[in-house]
Amino acid sequence: MCKITIVGAGNVGASTALLVVQKELGDAVLIDVLEGIPQGKGLDMLQTGPLEMFDSYVEGTNDFSKLQNSDIVVVTAGIARKPGMSREDLLKINADIVKSVVENIKKYAPESIILMVTNPLDVMTYLAYKISGFPKNRVMGQAGVLDSARLKTFIAMELGVSIEDVSTMVLGGHGDTMVPLIEYTTVSGIPVKHLIQEDKLQGIVKRTIKGGEEIVGYLKTGSAYYAPAASTVSMVEAILKDKKRVLPVSTLLEGQYGINDTFIGVPVILGKDGVEKIIEIKLSETDLKALQKSAEFYRNTSKSLGY
Repeated sequence: MCKITIVGAGNVGASTALLVVQKELGDAVLIDVLEGIPQGKGLDMLQTGPLEMFDSYVEGTNDFSKLQNSDIVVVTAGIARKPGMSREDLLKINADIVKSVVENIKKYAPESIILMVTNPLDVMTYLAYKISGFPKNRVMGQAGVLDSARLKTFIAMELGVSIEDVSTMVLGGHGDTMVPLIEYTTVSGIPVKHLIQEDKLQGIVKRTIKGGEEIVGYLKTGSAYYAPAASTVSMVEAILKDKKRVLPVSTLLEGQYGINDTFIGVPVILGKDGVEKIIEIKLSETDLKALQKSAEFYRNTSKSLGY
């Protein structure tokens, strides 16, 4: 049975762990520094097994040595955004947390795949790559899957159609510089521009970019967690089942799209070896410049940490 370890037992981490065991993707370990929190949440999840009919085991612990033999380590540890706080405001606090977590991953699970969720996502993924020393295919960040899900949701709502028929992709950094690819967005193969007026489409794009902020505004004391967890688990499933899914993932670019030494969201093939291939699609001049600008922003932010 595969082993998936989630570091951080907050809302995103706990929701991720529950989905992992409900889908029987493997056994789960939930690690947090707060005593009692991962143990209590883990036991609560375990007791849903007889009701949801899954046999996967879940354990909560404060012991980082439990990382041993993990196939995938999902890192959600860090503080969540509060109203008025940008993802970049989280930079220094979460960088210190991620550094400590990744050092433990390197020590106890050197053969694992690291899947970053902690914000600011693209910077924290670059940090994890540098600290771990892992091959580039085994360090990645989840952001584009979530942002794409938000864009699909808003398009389906606008048209009153099934989300199953909406196909789209959001590239770039997980923040205000993300790049929704309207040019590649279709509804059952029909270009979305044929179905939604330009002004409404731009409104949907803006809502997608501010999607996390909108939820933070409602919650007041936290940020989104159901959709981020589901997005993360879709990536975990693609890896563990070697599905070769084409998904937007924050990965290391080395010349692709004219971008170097930066983690940023682009289409990749995701399978058992992690990021197995980066797909370079033809972008409009506007979208390409936006992607490069997004990458430059996060590269400069990474440099501010000394990496």
